Amino acid sequence: MTSTQPAQSTSPRPVPAPFAPIGRIPVVEVSPVIEDGRWPAKGTVGEAFPVRATVFREGHDAVAATAVLIAPDGTDHSWSPMVDVAPGLDRYEAWLCPDAPGDWGFRIEGWSDPYGTWLHDATVKVAAGVDVELMLAEGTLVLERAARSPMPEDAAQILADAVAALRDTGRPPQARLAAATGEEVRAVLAAHPLRDHVSPSATYPLRVDRERALYGSWYEIFPRSEGAHRDPATGEWVSGTLRTATERLPDIADMGFDVVYLTPVHPIGTTNRKGRNNTLEAGPGDPGSPYGIGSPDGGHDAIHPDLGTFADFDHFVARARELGLEVALDVALQASPDHPWVTEHPEWFTTRADGTIAYAENPPKKYQDIYPLNFDNDPEGIYVAIRDVLLTWVEHGVSAFRVDNPHTKPLSFWQRLLAEFRERHPDVLFLSEAFTRPAMMRTLGAIGFHQSYTYFTWRHTKEELGDYLLELARETDARMRPSFWPTTHDILTPYMQQGGRAAFAIRAVLAATGSPTWGIYAGYELVENVARPGAEEQIDNEKYEYKERDWARAESLGIADLLRELNRIRRAHPALQRLRDVHVHPTTDDATLCFSKRLRAEHSPTGTEDVVIVVVNLDPYATRDGLVHLDLEALGLTATAAPTDGDVPLMEVHDELGGETYYWGSHPYVRLDPHVTCAHVLAVRPL
Repeated sequence: MTSTQPAQSTSPRPVPAPFAPIGRIPVVEVSPVIEDGRWPAKGTVGEAFPVRATVFREGHDAVAATAVLIAPDGTDHSWSPMVDVAPGLDRYEAWLCPDAPGDWGFRIEGWSDPYGTWLHDATVKVAAGVDVELMLAEGTLVLERAARSPMPEDAAQILADAVAALRDTGRPPQARLAAATGEEVRAVLAAHPLRDHVSPSATYPLRVDRERALYGSWYEIFPRSEGAHRDPATGEWVSGTLRTATERLPDIADMGFDVVYLTPVHPIGTTNRKGRNNTLEAGPGDPGSPYGIGSPDGGHDAIHPDLGTFADFDHFVARARELGLEVALDVALQASPDHPWVTEHPEWFTTRADGTIAYAENPPKKYQDIYPLNFDNDPEGIYVAIRDVLLTWVEHGVSAFRVDNPHTKPLSFWQRLLAEFRERHPDVLFLSEAFTRPAMMRTLGAIGFHQSYTYFTWRHTKEELGDYLLELARETDARMRPSFWPTTHDILTPYMQQGGRAAFAIRAVLAATGSPTWGIYAGYELVENVARPGAEEQIDNEKYEYKERDWARAESLGIADLLRELNRIRRAHPALQRLRDVHVHPTTDDATLCFSKRLRAEHSPTGTEDVVIVVVNLDPYATRDGLVHLDLEALGLTATAAPTDGDVPLMEVHDELGGETYYWGSHPYVRLDPHVTCAHVLAVRPL
């Protein structure tokens, strides 16, 4: 008979996870933690971040928790007492703030709180006349223990005075209890707590980057368009150069931008070159897409001859730095059919059944002018080539890369590459241009991308925008830092096509105030909003032709002034340079969005509170008005008036855009005309 027994598996048995004993005071559900600490959470120099955990114990004794920030050298850098933010659910929170780049960590310490336990029991029993002397005697023992802990003399004296009061039987019991439970005693024990059964969590990783990884204003240009013009004699286009692009830098800096981002500057192939508006055949003089990289003049480590030389590039970078601008470069990991890689390493591409190399497709879109790399054929060779290309540009002053379509390359490749650059050039930043599924976007951020494009471009309603701001600030903040772009050279949404100048103003305000990093594509100042029929992109797209722009007309439209003001406001208000402390406030109008950003004094390097309220009319066609219902606690304010007193002024708010000053209560009325003033950006000062 044939045996029906299954064949014995030859694969090894799974190894059980090592036993991890639970602490005497359990600490569970810690955040921010990515995949149980497999990858570090994101942190930024000077940005406080929330740490949360569930901490509890058996019985009824009081528990407390402390969040500890661990410096890159392994020492305890700072600690913060945690607050129970969900009474009954044992959910604790504290905020920690790293002050230098590097690989940090944090842990949570749960502990039994003898003073808290005694405070609760004594308050109840003394008031009821139960075990009065016993409770006061036990309080004496607790405070004597606490006083033996290391602390300043004045703090120890406060505890000694409380002990003396507890022992003074000549005073009424309530007075003795009050002396041991007053504000001064509680403040001493908050700063120098008596902790029993301290139970630390695991130490979880935190990767801290320089401030530009979180905060900055980007300006995108096609270098070949800067200075491009038609030859008066022949009518043919003459390409702009890196030298003529350099002449544009003072204007970009004057508008307050921090980063100038260049689309690819490399040689462009001629085989299957695209013509104007993505047509399949290029006409005479069509420059082709700069994303069709590679020709006999070189590949990703070369400069298009029309743009100049590396000496010209170095001059561009030097001038940018003089003006306070960093230089970012587009990284498009693909090749034109004329790229040297195609002949030198045909194995780096995908060969179809008919022997041809497969060009890029994203059905129904086809990109016949580029070949995607196949990372499965020679991953090591491809890795080394790309790493060396990027190192070349870093050596020439590039400090950030905008990576085109990273979601079409293996995550394992990115993880390795980003880790090597973090080791060799920790200040170099990588921006992920991945408009794709949420899991991919979040994981690209988690494995090392410093910044990420977002869905902001397609969020338009009050509900969509409000929910998205909170999602980015509270749910995905440990994995990805957002970058808000109203348009790109590839994207022009129907809202932007149809809403005119008002739409461009509204989206600029939202991008600049809603995210610490935002950017615009050159031509935004000119309200370039005419779409190619049937597409969400501009007609006469700059990807396929030169653009000669009349920047003087931009001044008359006022958008350049708005951009300048928004960047000025961002620099003046550190609350707008942070991601995590955001609150959305209800409004009575369905097209009026209100949110606030707050930098608490304890999280500020200057010790100064900064609160900004942003109110935006999302309707580019009509004036909207209504009430805003402000959450005073979120603003760091408290109501002092009785409800019957009406909306009594509680704060002075200065409109940084319009210049007006208002006195607001908790339910102010707003009216915004998108063709005059589409938004208030209000600095808050309590009265």
